[in-house]
Amino acid sequence: MSLPSTDTVVTYPDGDLTATGTVVHLEPLPDGRTAVLLDRTAFHPVDPVWPDQPADTGELVLGDRTYPIVDAVVGATDGGSLFVGDAPVRTGTEGWAFVVCHLVEDATGLEEGATVAVSADAEHRRALSTGHTACHLASLALNEALSPLWTKEVKVDGRGRPDFDQLAITSSRILPDGSTDEYRIGKSLRKKGFAAAELPARLDELSATIDGLLAEWVATGAPVGIARDGDGHGLGERRRWRAELPDGVIEIPCGGTHLHSLSELAAVTVTLELVEAEGALTLTMRTSAEPA
Repeated sequence: MSLPSTDTVVTYPDGDLTATGTVVHLEPLPDGRTAVLLDRTAFHPVDPVWPDQPADTGELVLGDRTYPIVDAVVGATDGGSLFVGDAPVRTGTEGWAFVVCHLVEDATGLEEGATVAVSADAEHRRALSTGHTACHLASLALNEALSPLWTKEVKVDGRGRPDFDQLAITSSRILPDGSTDEYRIGKSLRKKGFAAAELPARLDELSATIDGLLAEWVATGAPVGIARDGDGHGLGERRRWRAELPDGVIEIPCGGTHLHSLSELAAVTVTLELVEAEGALTLTMRTSAEPA
């Protein structure tokens, strides 16, 4: 069976929940499942390189037959082999096609060239989009709240604040209506000028500052969305989350899904937890969003 030479066209960045696509490849997997590749999809896959947002849930439909999608992952092919969820190159690498692999338990009846409908569960998508938008807002608010603790100049975020989020983050997990982010504060961050010793005593103050900023931003009902670097809609194209906050337009590289406006949020709050282990501090930020 032939492998695609171009990226899957993805419409989920625009908020689409449904699409019609042509089956371009079927790949049987060792665990008995089949990876179904379409030329076009509205289904958001998990990216193993930075698996912060889980995949959509939903189904493929061909005629009167429904195929539940049990998972969806980013795949990559050089034309000779298909790597499902474990590509040896980064997304966007020249000479590779990056594809959405819709995993189904039983692909009986599906064949290359068939036209199928793909749909993502609306409630699941909304909850994850809410969590992802809130996560980005919280990261910006965290950067501002921590800005007084920097004693040296470091990389800044889109609002001009020291980018603690990008300098210290070790993991991020988007949850329905929320997120959990973990940051490591060790010798490297201290050498960059972060006054880690002051952090434990200021945790409650930081939480209050973050929540205040989040309340201010949510109250604006500002537009949010996805901007693209190019003119196409290929999976490998770089995309950015974009928000029109009071002090300017902010953009953050992102491959996930989001709300269309902060008016879709009633509130966003955070809780902070700090623990010490093996000579380093781990700061955990849990973000909770209340849909409007």
